[in-house]
Amino acid sequence: MTRNLPWKLFAILTALFILFPLLAITYHALSGEMDNLIHLWNTMLGRYVINSLLLVIGTVALALFFALPSAWLVANFQFWGQRSLQWLLCLPLAMPAYLIAYLYTDLLDYSGAFQSLLRSIFGWQTPRDYWFPQIRTLYGACFVLALVLYPYIFLLVRVAFLEQSENLQHSAKMLGAPPLQIFRRVTFPLIRPAIAVGMALVAMETLGDFGTVAYFALPTLTTAIYDSWLSFHDLGTASRISIFMLMMIFLFISLEQYSRRKQKSYQRGYEKKTHFRMLTGWRCALALLWCWSLLAMAFFIPFGRLIFWSIDYFEQSWNLDFVKFALNSLKVSSIAAVTTVCVALLLHFAHRLSRNTPFFGKMTRLSLALSGFGYAIPGTVLAIGLLSPLTFADHQLHSLLKSLELKPVGLIFSGSIFALVLAYTIRFLAMAIGSLGACLERVSPTLDMASQTMGKSGTKMFKHIHIPLISKGITTAALMVFIESMKELNASLLLRPFNFDTLATYVFTFTSDEQLERAAMPAIVLVLVGLIPVIWLTRSLISQSQKER
Repeated sequence: MTRNLPWKLFAILTALFILFPLLAITYHALSGEMDNLIHLWNTMLGRYVINSLLLVIGTVALALFFALPSAWLVANFQFWGQRSLQWLLCLPLAMPAYLIAYLYTDLLDYSGAFQSLLRSIFGWQTPRDYWFPQIRTLYGACFVLALVLYPYIFLLVRVAFLEQSENLQHSAKMLGAPPLQIFRRVTFPLIRPAIAVGMALVAMETLGDFGTVAYFALPTLTTAIYDSWLSFHDLGTASRISIFMLMMIFLFISLEQYSRRKQKSYQRGYEKKTHFRMLTGWRCALALLWCWSLLAMAFFIPFGRLIFWSIDYFEQSWNLDFVKFALNSLKVSSIAAVTTVCVALLLHFAHRLSRNTPFFGKMTRLSLALSGFGYAIPGTVLAIGLLSPLTFADHQLHSLLKSLELKPVGLIFSGSIFALVLAYTIRFLAMAIGSLGACLERVSPTLDMASQTMGKSGTKMFKHIHIPLISKGITTAALMVFIESMKELNASLLLRPFNFDTLATYVFTFTSDEQLERAAMPAIVLVLVGLIPVIWLTRSLISQSQKER
């Protein structure tokens, strides 16, 4: 038992380390003066909370409106382009929401191309001559975020539709139930868990968004955290607002779990959907119009605009700054990917070695669960939780070197890429844990027992047996973490070193200054990098569902 003790202790210490930012936030929230928070409570906090709630409710409602009909059409009917739409409708996940916000503002504002076209057609002269909805509003932010986030619901609901038993539908028809009643009493209860999970994901992503609400100048809890820290240097108030955001995140997760607490569904593989109704005539035209219009609004129009700008402003986009910041992103994301995958491997292996022991088996299982919790923490909150501990570590190191009469080394924790790598590792560790866990489940425990019988240590078993068998899973996990790290904005804005930008912060800076045209090339790079996991994930899910049928 003591032979593999270091592995087990590593798993426990890693879980505690993941929770350390939350402990730091709690400490700062409970200590210090409360005057600023009281002033914020009496002035703007209510508006922050209401705007955040309205933003979440509006985005979730619109995401449902976009996702449910699309999932129902591609999962139940055959029509032209249906097989391609199964994965094409997920492409908007690769588009950062603040890019969509800028592009639609440029298109729909008073001076934009769309309103200019309307004025030229109808002869309108001033804004008083006609009414047009404003994009830079709370409702516009809901629309933009829903266009980007609806694939979370689409993916889950589409799979839920495909996994429904045809026997249930046939039985309901034989009993004389009309189609609407079949959907209400049979279909909808079976897809409700998928809808609840998708809604929770959209709500958490919306609550943690900063780029879109900052560009639209909407006061939300996320912008309040940035203002408290960057404008007023008040870490205590920022920590208290972060605690409030975390409470809302826990509320969303709890509501999702509560909504399906008593629901159970058991279906055998051969009962899954195998027949699809062919759409023809006006029904086919309506399905095509809905799916391709949604895809055009969410991806093709914005991406086409970026391509046009990248060609038109090629000289301004392709410069030394672009190359420099691309290399910065490449370096930080590569280090974060390697670090995250190594930590996930060690956690899984520690659990594999100790799962048959009562105490350490439970502790390592809990460590895996807690380590995956980092993805639920918004990047803004995570950055606030890391600022204070890393700054404290720098001060302690400086004091130690000074006492030893050695030369100070500067801010190596809080003022270097170490902070960014640490934030990315905590934030995206759940991805690596999930990807590697799926691979390790297919490695038979008898291989471990045979290796131990032959006297091989845990390290040798890990090196010579597990690593070769899950090499593809390791590559996949590293790729996913690398791509998500390239796109991460919230934590990067707060934790980046001085005079250091990533592609995400570089593009957002130009977006905030209304000059995205000059950063069109880096924006395209971000989108293309984000397309890799989206296409890989959706195509793998489609092929898996087809094999099961």
